[in-house]
Amino acid sequence: MNLDPATFTTILAMMASTVFTRFSGAYLVRRLKLGDGAEKALATVPPAVLMAVVAPTAFASGSPETIGCLVVVLAALRLSLLPAAALGVVAVALLRAAGF
Repeated sequence: MNLDPATFTTILAMMASTVFTRFSGAYLVRRLKLGDGAEKALATVPPAVLMAVVAPTAFASGSPETIGCLVVVLAALRLSLLPAAALGVVAVALLRAAGF
């Protein structure tokens, strides 16, 4: 496989911009004092992103995927997002293995 220098440079530039935005965002959040409304608004972002990722799968896939998405939503009410997503993946795998 050959990697074109322009493609490699583009990948490096995208990596650098992603790292910069992540670190600068974390730096700014630590330095700025946010009001209660802003903190509540920022707290809603991770669940909103999770739903934006899960919803298309729930409506465009088969029954195991739809049930797995429901598991993710219910688990996300009690757990952080990574364990909730892992439970959804496990649920889909088990349902597929069961022939559902």
